[in-house]
Amino acid sequence: MMSNDFPTTLQRHQYAAFEPGPRLLVLGAVHGNETCGTQAIAQLQRELDSGALRLRRGLLTLVPITNPLAYRKQQRQGERNLNRNMRVNAAPASFEDHICNVLCPWIDEHEVLLDLHSFHTGGVPFAMLGPEDNQGEVEPFAHAAAEARMVAHLGCKRVVEGWMSAYVRGVERRRQQGRAVSPDLLDRQYGVGTTEYARGRGLYGVTLECGQHDDPRAPQVAYHAIRQTLALLGMIDVPLAPPVEGIEIIRLVDVIDMDHAADSFTREWASFDRVRQGEVIGHRHGGAPVTAPGDGYIVFPNPRALPGNEWFYFGVDSERRL
Repeated sequence: MMSNDFPTTLQRHQYAAFEPGPRLLVLGAVHGNETCGTQAIAQLQRELDSGALRLRRGLLTLVPITNPLAYRKQQRQGERNLNRNMRVNAAPASFEDHICNVLCPWIDEHEVLLDLHSFHTGGVPFAMLGPEDNQGEVEPFAHAAAEARMVAHLGCKRVVEGWMSAYVRGVERRRQQGRAVSPDLLDRQYGVGTTEYARGRGLYGVTLECGQHDDPRAPQVAYHAIRQTLALLGMIDVPLAPPVEGIEIIRLVDVIDMDHAADSFTREWASFDRVRQGEVIGHRHGGAPVTAPGDGYIVFPNPRALPGNEWFYFGVDSERRL
């Protein structure tokens, strides 16, 4: 049962044009300490409410604070990571479960999703891209071309793919090792966040990492992305910037968990730092080295990860082209 101090509502703001068209959902603060999307949505709302910007067709839904408990606490999550195990819960056991029971039906009402995030280490903005069209078991999908076109117009020069396959590999490793971890971390649906859920419901969507949490440029990256998505869908009359050229695509191939609170990195890694095969990335609490399995990249390093949770990801250059 939720505490009486917890929020009990989730707010959305909708703009419905008289002319029918695409249905776009924009999310901010899925993680409570990632507020660039919240700020960008507020800027867009001011323009829509004042008439400085007009919605010409379709339905625009804005959720500026998707996790109000985490946002109130100014931290990543309230009781669990909202952007994992995204599903409707018949017996909600956490605050985030209650959010999912409201948010998932909202996602179902739309055709396109833009989820705005930021990251805790340094680096440049990047987008998370779904799989190519497929009918496989992990993440079947049929809108890869539309999603790739959306990514190309968001303004970032780096794209990451392979999210779900890396998560499935991590879950299987935990299961094989018999790790004493939270049941969530052993669930094969653990990697399902907002966009993964959306793809499973027939939508397409992009998670955009707009910059470091406190980077003053991140809200403008988010704002630009919203406007460009609206322009691409023909929902507002603003010029569509040309697609970004020379986009770098990195494919995630593995996720490495933190085993113990005393596990440590050899240095302060930033996302997309290059590593060579055999290079020492960190040490387990007993002193054993953790090395790069090949030439590639460190992605999402988290020196403050909880034991049993994701410590960092390993990525390689992708052969995919947008």
